[in-house]
Amino acid sequence: MADVQLKLDHSSVILRPDPSRTVVRPFSLDYPTQFQREGHSRTQTIVDRVLTLTGDALAAELALIVDSLDERHRDVDAMLLRRYDEIAGALPVPPVASEGQRRLIGAYFSEEFSYEAAALFNPSAVVAPDQTDVEAGAVRFVLSLRGIGEGHVSSVAFRTGTWLPGGALKIDPPSLVAVPPIIDGTDVDAGAVTMLRCGGSRDISETVLFPVLPSQRQGIEDLRLVHFTEEDGSTTYYGTYTAFSGAAARPELLSSDDFRSFTMRALTGDAAGAKGMALFPQRVGGRFMMLGRQDSESIWLHASDDILHWAGGGKIVSPRYPWEFVQMGNCGSPIEIDEGWLVFTHGVGMVRNYCVGACLLDKADPSRLLARTPEPILTPSPLERDGYVPNVVYSCGVLAKGRDLLIPYGVADNFTAFATTTVDQLLAVMA
Repeated sequence: MADVQLKLDHSSVILRPDPSRTVVRPFSLDYPTQFQREGHSRTQTIVDRVLTLTGDALAAELALIVDSLDERHRDVDAMLLRRYDEIAGALPVPPVASEGQRRLIGAYFSEEFSYEAAALFNPSAVVAPDQTDVEAGAVRFVLSLRGIGEGHVSSVAFRTGTWLPGGALKIDPPSLVAVPPIIDGTDVDAGAVTMLRCGGSRDISETVLFPVLPSQRQGIEDLRLVHFTEEDGSTTYYGTYTAFSGAAARPELLSSDDFRSFTMRALTGDAAGAKGMALFPQRVGGRFMMLGRQDSESIWLHASDDILHWAGGGKIVSPRYPWEFVQMGNCGSPIEIDEGWLVFTHGVGMVRNYCVGACLLDKADPSRLLARTPEPILTPSPLERDGYVPNVVYSCGVLAKGRDLLIPYGVADNFTAFATTTVDQLLAVMA
């Protein structure tokens, strides 16, 4: 057993939830089942009521939109008119309405959502697409975060930052504005691609990906970002996440070239029923590789020729030490180093304590476990254990810069902290 003690350098940077950050999302409703009648939708009823407003009454209601939304949202009129078009397109007969009435109808079917009111945690980090004007030895990164808002609904938020030489972190202040994506297509279940266009965001911190599909009704959870390189040298940002409907959870795949537009697609196959799947950053032996936790206890390895279809697989790392006796899982995508594939892991022990460890897999054959940390490298400390879910530290993706490692991690399902170490220090504590 390794007898070297790992020392993490903890950053003073903390990201905490901010309830003032809101995004405007669709608001839909219908009558209870026993009151539903064919040809008598609640949507039509509300639209008809709005159409009774004209003149001064209409102007007064439109003025309230300015007071309510214009202070902290951009392009409000265009956003409300897009929402009106969605509502009108769902009615048997599109209403005859003035522009003011259309804007007001859009407002009645929209709502402000404080997407990080309760929590901002479980981060993953990747190198940003644009490294312009970054000083030598530094790297600009994109951070994905899980925000929890009203109704315990999870959304994806983003931040940018720079990891400076010497290990210091600079997180860019988020914009005061949050911009909803424009949604094209909503039927992942049938194998279609859902497109999210975020061109209205002037900064990635303005982009919020909230649930848009029935499979995601209760949340888009724990996005594990990875900068994937294909065999021809082309690159794509992928992210596996858990879509939670409120009754069932399933893995889905997010992809983007530039963080300005995204696609969402469901994963298929008998292995695509587990939470916490993480894609390798490149093919291994010509095949896509994925880590998972199909038995809710051990880390599994899967190989596929189709990035959307995952079947079979087998266990490669199982609980061995007390801090992981209950279960293990990955803390994001594997990192390629000279010695093999470095995988950050989570373990669950007594009193449901979540700790972070690591293991090393063979580079040519990732099913071979070469070494692992007998002790956790990150545990809930007395200062970092209280929150929405106490006694939890958890990461969804570590960033490597040469042999240096930046570990962003969630604390108590509440806020985000950062630590750094090196590959060599980490390998030295493995056995």
